[in-house]
Amino acid sequence: MEATVVKNAGSHFLLSRLPEWEPFPAVLRGKVRLERSVATNPVAVGDRVRYECDGDAEPDALHPAVIKEVLPRSNYVIRRSTNLSRQAHVIAANLDRAILVVTLYFPEIKLPFLDRLLVTCEVYGVKPVIVLNKLDLYRKPAAEEVENFCNIYRSAGYTVLECSALTGEGIDELRKLCSHGTSLVSGESGVGKSSVIKALDPSLDPKVGSISLAHLQGRHTTSLYEMYPLQRGGFIVDTPGLRGFGLVDLEKEEISKYFPEMLRVADHCRFVPCTHTHEPGCAVKQALEDGLISPERYNSYLGMLEEDKKFR
Repeated sequence: MEATVVKNAGSHFLLSRLPEWEPFPAVLRGKVRLERSVATNPVAVGDRVRYECDGDAEPDALHPAVIKEVLPRSNYVIRRSTNLSRQAHVIAANLDRAILVVTLYFPEIKLPFLDRLLVTCEVYGVKPVIVLNKLDLYRKPAAEEVENFCNIYRSAGYTVLECSALTGEGIDELRKLCSHGTSLVSGESGVGKSSVIKALDPSLDPKVGSISLAHLQGRHTTSLYEMYPLQRGGFIVDTPGLRGFGLVDLEKEEISKYFPEMLRVADHCRFVPCTHTHEPGCAVKQALEDGLISPERYNSYLGMLEEDKKFR
């Protein structure tokens, strides 16, 4: 029998035969390995799995289903530890989109972090949507910064939704987007992921955290990877807040291919391959000078090249 993983609590899982929402417990016995995977977790939320039950009885807490096989993934989002280990963790699989929640302030945005998330989505075939949250706190005093941020990412080719989970601004548009398929909601700690989910569907009750005034950083509130059904259709995957995001299985020569604005002009570089750093006749550097590529995105790209060296 087949079902989808809707909750990952480490050694225990909940499965449901989507689109039916009737979760039941499951465990992992023996070794389940994915071919060519570097991930520490063989099973992720969103995975489609084959399972067995004891006898003809429906699985329950005393007699959980046993996961026997993870079916091939259509896509996934994976992150590497930001220390020098090569450990990686699959956040979620088989996604229709990734909702990347950010704020300009409270906590202050780290563009390199967002750009790593975007590159990972590009590499593993997940459509990203950027949600700029907490606009009620800073739209008026930081109108120029909001416009600049939106221009950077819209000109790169990304959808940017301007939202406030508190006032409801932009939530209807986001709800419509999430009303079909499965959407991952991810971002740094404190950006309001759980508040956005609750605004999408008030019947849900994900934990909502506060901001540490000492460092203006978010506190971890979600500790599990879990999927929820939305009343108006679709499914949401909630994840713990992230404090770092390392790239996985990406050669430095490949990184620029996952910056859409660089990919559009890279064919015109004089040399192939081109690192877009020091080579003469580089079309990417020319586009940077012409204002077609933002310096913020280009600096993120340079940072990823340096990060790649650390792991070698």
